[in-house]
Amino acid sequence: MTYDHDTALLSAALEAAERGWRVFPLRPADKRPALHGESVCPLIGDCAGGHRKWEDRATIDPDRIRRAWADRPFNVGIATGPSGLVVVDLDMPKQKSSTGTPSGVTTFGALCERAGQPVPTTYRTRTASGGHHLYFTAPTGIRLTNSAGRLGKLIDTRAHGGYVVAAGSFTATGPYTVTDPTPPAPLPDWLYALLVPRQPSRGLMAVPLSSKASRYAAAALRAETATVQAAREGERDCALLSAARALGRFIAWGDLPRSVVEEALQEAGESAGLSSRQCRSTVRSGLNWSIARNLQRRTA
Repeated sequence: MTYDHDTALLSAALEAAERGWRVFPLRPADKRPALHGESVCPLIGDCAGGHRKWEDRATIDPDRIRRAWADRPFNVGIATGPSGLVVVDLDMPKQKSSTGTPSGVTTFGALCERAGQPVPTTYRTRTASGGHHLYFTAPTGIRLTNSAGRLGKLIDTRAHGGYVVAAGSFTATGPYTVTDPTPPAPLPDWLYALLVPRQPSRGLMAVPLSSKASRYAAAALRAETATVQAAREGERDCALLSAARALGRFIAWGDLPRSVVEEALQEAGESAGLSSRQCRSTVRSGLNWSIARNLQRRTA
């Protein structure tokens, strides 16, 4: 490493700290934290009162940053949660992926289009692999955590419990660079709605569990809605239809009210990214098909 490069990394750490983003050192030319793990913690210094993880030790103190980057060319990690950030990570397909696999950038653009929203203008960096990080300020008073694939294939998010590699860092595959220096925008409400942990459906919580049959039906409803929420793009409508057909028999047998099933599947479909109208049509079609074919309860 050259002195100039070492200085650039220190400058990158200080610049991030000036923005209020808490930083910590990553291994040189790597994305992994450089701080010790709990199993080898010396229980001195910052850890004198017990082991402190990288998220707890991330700092905006310029003196601590200068000391940390004084001897080695550490890459710069930004602890997203303590920094009040939510970062959308748009990844690139792996080299062994099929040639038709869209990148995270492409998938995110399609997500925005379906939501009727423009691609947000915000602070953006290009990663070493060619992906992009979109930085947003986190909603006040809300503790979002990391997600993987919830917004779509090759789209992850980093919030509490996560970190990103700051611009100015580099790995063997390339540098991390700023492509849009615009200050981070607030996380859009429509993205927040897709990321916030889903509460159990009010209807599902009201399902009577007085019999073995109704308990089995409620468990099936939870499993089917979870499958819909986890469905990949291009498979979601099919997953919703399949779930409706699987659950319609419980309505026909009197184990679940139709309104409960419709509400739960509607929520699951919209959470997965389908439109409200599409969800209603698919759920109605699937339930009608199933009810008509399951008027008599099957016996073991």
